[in-house]
Amino acid sequence: MLTTATLPNDIDALKALIHQLQSDVSSRSHEIERLKLLIAKLRRMLFGRRSEKLERQIDQLQLELEELQVAEAEAVAPTPPTPKSTTQRHARRPLPDHLPRDTHTHLPDDTHCPQCGGDWRQIGEDVSEVLEYVPASFRVIRHVRPKMACCGCDGMAQAPAVSRPIARSYAGAGLLAHVLVSKFADHLPLYRQSQIYEREGVELDDSTLADWVGHCRWLLNPLVDALRRHVMDSDKVHADDTPVPVLAPGKGRTKTGRLWVYVRDGRPSGDATPPAAWFAYTPDRQGEHPRTHLQSFHGHLQADGYAGFGKLYEGGEVVEVACWAHARRKFQELHEHRPTALTTEVLARIAQLYAVEAQIRGSPPAQRRTVRQQQSRPILDELHAWMQRQLETLSRKSETTAAILYALNRWQALVRYADDGRLEIDNNAAERALRGVALGRKNYLFAGSDAGGERAAAMYSLIETAKLNGLNPEAYLRQVLHAIADHPINRVSELLPWNLAPKTPGAA
Repeated sequence: MLTTATLPNDIDALKALIHQLQSDVSSRSHEIERLKLLIAKLRRMLFGRRSEKLERQIDQLQLELEELQVAEAEAVAPTPPTPKSTTQRHARRPLPDHLPRDTHTHLPDDTHCPQCGGDWRQIGEDVSEVLEYVPASFRVIRHVRPKMACCGCDGMAQAPAVSRPIARSYAGAGLLAHVLVSKFADHLPLYRQSQIYEREGVELDDSTLADWVGHCRWLLNPLVDALRRHVMDSDKVHADDTPVPVLAPGKGRTKTGRLWVYVRDGRPSGDATPPAAWFAYTPDRQGEHPRTHLQSFHGHLQADGYAGFGKLYEGGEVVEVACWAHARRKFQELHEHRPTALTTEVLARIAQLYAVEAQIRGSPPAQRRTVRQQQSRPILDELHAWMQRQLETLSRKSETTAAILYALNRWQALVRYADDGRLEIDNNAAERALRGVALGRKNYLFAGSDAGGERAAAMYSLIETAKLNGLNPEAYLRQVLHAIADHPINRVSELLPWNLAPKTPGAA
């Protein structure tokens, strides 16, 4: 690292050094931007292909990017940046208003004016803020219930015992919420949590933590059922699924289970009904499972082309709405491998469809339908005719033909959104809900059993729904676990996220 002592005295040498440093910083900045673009590209590919190899590649690139950014910070550290250069590098975000403030007042060392001995009088102040981190800490809450006796008779009184989330357990609602969110939202297995708590001087065996998680699942089951009823009561649901490795008992290896998600979210069409996500676990991907999950549902189902949904559409009570993101992805993969005029044209036309959606997001259904009929319908009709013409010039065995046929075979379901302002152009609402599951697979490796998969589905339901409603999941679960043991089960819907007072991020 350069210091004042190591700088050359010769002016020409200093100029050469400055030129070299500028060149190094410029080169490093270009490399950082290149890595950011490459990581973004790989993440898009990863979400479509679910490739473990890509995950490792992204992790490696992320570390490389981190190293470059740290190195860049080291390179400029000796010379304090001017306000102008700081603005050019990045705009500093203001510190959040909701964070508690500790004020430290710093007075001059001299209690009186050193020049005349007079008293100081404040004429103003300079304030600067520093963001600090105070490590999470455990604390013991002592509930004392004095026993009272009447001085005039034999009467006695004592406050009733304070209810606990888990009977005969010393775990408070805040600790239980933290364990659940750490495991299911932050993907920290229980044994790792146990190690972290031990560093704080608190010994909590992972078996004890597992017992708490099991009891919480039992407590929260009625709430998850209320959440499922809310989702299925909609006239439009987004559905998707993802694989989950599950330990096969007695075999010493894993099998592949499935996590299904069903999302109700009408906000893009101006619907004020609270959004929600309900997850379900199954030991395999047979079509009977989504049919069971959706047996009480009647309306439009936005999903991918999974054949297991097919029988749901046969009776007409469930209407298929396909996903343009899936159709586009097939052309995008071809384009990234080998761009052609055909893939470029398809992607450009689909981009026009999404540009229309950006204009009307959040508008009422009637307005959305009108705009789509005027702007999207002509694009869709032209794209359909153009794709059919392209098929005549392509080999039936080519991957491009397969991509075109995927869209044409689902065309009616793909264009249905243009005729109904309540519907969406894609199934991204469900795909977004599954991203946390995909991130967690790297950490927990597999679910311990089918029961573990069902437990995870219940927790994901509450955590993801809290997020959809703008709540801190840990703060929400803390509220729920504090109240649910004594809450009437026939009024459990009062504890759904949108029925509780909103909390600011990190609120207790």
